[in-house]
Amino acid sequence: MEIQIDPGARGREVLTVRPEDTAARYGSGLVEVFATPAMVALMEKTCLNSVLAFLPDGFGTVGIKLDISHSRATPVGGTIICTSLLAEVDRRRLVFEVLAEDEKGEIGRGRHERFIIDTAKFMARL
Repeated sequence: MEIQIDPGARGREVLTVRPEDTAARYGSGLVEVFATPAMVALMEKTCLNSVLAFLPDGFGTVGIKLDISHSRATPVGGTIICTSLLAEVDRRRLVFEVLAEDEKGEIGRGRHERFIIDTAKFMARL
């Protein structure tokens, strides 16, 4: 099945940092600030949700590559806004530019690649 998604699709997700989103809870650090793994999950979710409407029923995407930096800490109660831009499409490979910001500005950015899958076929191969 040929799936057509053009570059330019944008995504936006908002998250208020909860205690369960912190480095101390994830085990990725000892402080009560927004964890890098939580930021990664938010970035992946933002990219995923930006293209779901373009996919036929039964199809989804999986993350295959991530190159990000987490440049500043955000405390519990802070609001994170994550935005994505679909920068490149190579058949089923999607490349996104992604940015995370809080009330004070940029906290992280990077590139994320996802691959379009037929969900049933993907799961059957596991």
